[in-house]
Amino acid sequence: MSRYLLAIDQGTTSSRAIVFDLDGHIIASSQQEFPQIFPQDGWVEHDPEAIWQTTEETCREAIKKASLQASDILSIGITNQRETTVVWDKKTGKPIYNAIVWQDRRTADLCKQLRLEEGLVEKLTAKTGLLLDPYFSASKIEWILDNVEGARNRAEAGELLFGTIDTFLLWRLTGGQQHATDATNASRTLLFNIHSHEWDHELLDLFNVPANMLPEVRDCAADYGHTKADLFGAEIAIGGIAGDQQAALIGQACFTPGMAKSTYGTGCFMIMNTGDQALQSKNRLLTTIGYRVNGKTSYALEGSIFMAGATIQWIRDGLQLISNAKETQSLAEETGADNSVYMVPAFTGLGAPYWDPEARGAIFGLSRDTGIKEIVTAGLQSVCYQTRDLLQAMSQDGACPASLRVDGGMVVNNWLVQFLADTLGVVIERPQVTETTALGVAYLAGLQAGAFESLEQVADLWHNEAKFEPKMAEEDRDRLYAGWLEAVGKVLGNK
Repeated sequence: MSRYLLAIDQGTTSSRAIVFDLDGHIIASSQQEFPQIFPQDGWVEHDPEAIWQTTEETCREAIKKASLQASDILSIGITNQRETTVVWDKKTGKPIYNAIVWQDRRTADLCKQLRLEEGLVEKLTAKTGLLLDPYFSASKIEWILDNVEGARNRAEAGELLFGTIDTFLLWRLTGGQQHATDATNASRTLLFNIHSHEWDHELLDLFNVPANMLPEVRDCAADYGHTKADLFGAEIAIGGIAGDQQAALIGQACFTPGMAKSTYGTGCFMIMNTGDQALQSKNRLLTTIGYRVNGKTSYALEGSIFMAGATIQWIRDGLQLISNAKETQSLAEETGADNSVYMVPAFTGLGAPYWDPEARGAIFGLSRDTGIKEIVTAGLQSVCYQTRDLLQAMSQDGACPASLRVDGGMVVNNWLVQFLADTLGVVIERPQVTETTALGVAYLAGLQAGAFESLEQVADLWHNEAKFEPKMAEEDRDRLYAGWLEAVGKVLGNK
């Protein structure tokens, strides 16, 4: 048996490929950033061809760096930025419009109009576990079909296909042989009934989406075909797909109800495993599919924050206050936790639990003494305060984890993780392998290929690298958080 797994981790700002061995160790990796496109205020797009090109090139580079051949790769797993929407020509494989990114808010007015229909929001939530928001794929598909010339007629004639990024990549990898997705990605479209596990025709009618555009929905670990032989030198099986946050839940081995992880990438996403119970939130959190393996579904409760690492990217590229994200730790250590500057990074609206697409970013508490380090620290702290928003919402839903496993690029910053523990008042665990999103789909691909017998065997591979205990006094924690809530209140009240 080949002893290596290849994970494709297609994110919001970059595409990565990572080769793992069967013990979950990283053997080699490759990463390429691609352009972000902002046609108008609140609009965010990607060029699907740039996504494909960077994915293809990073796969080749990772295999080469590992000194392997395609025949050495047992299976491929794909994880992806969720909700981002692509529509392409069924014959040529060419997209008819740029990918509309999950952060995009162009359909806010459409969603606002639909909310006026009595009982509609409740019906949507009951079926999908989601809220009626531009974040999800359904309204993005409708926008493309209504705004690209001839698109709706072509879609109804069966000439166009829809997919989230995983589906688009799978189509390209297999030379158009596979038009499929997994249950986790399907559950983020606002078109999939997470209880009956099928595309919901009532929702398709609501958003005017022809059913013939939709991919087949499979388990997270399943037969997704093989790559074209000419891509990497030989055919490679594709055995796993999961949306990035659910992949991280798997990579963090959160297989027991009550276990939770929080991923700090472009955005921040906290997910708690709720087992076979699709727990309905009363605090505007999302009920979603955590994973589906061997036909068995584990549900999850999720809170989504739109701006985490993207805030630091803005500080670096927009404000040009730093040249590298690594500088943030030393600047925050100089500033200290007791920072009176608050940044509310609502650049594309506010996610959970506020769900306000109209909100915009602001910085409060500036004085003549304020400098670069205070603003940078406020950016880091905003991520922790938003995580507490999510944790409190989960708590009010009766689902509060005693500890939290964290991952993503931001958690290499020890100051950030310690402030997170202080802000939440819970123990934070950081794993030895922080690339848990890629690791999760590598595990899924390995499960499908028979390299692992069960999720329990996968859980035994998880190892803790560092544990962060809360050190801040409760009164200080609450005082700083109260300042955050005041800042958010101003943003919400000043629209």
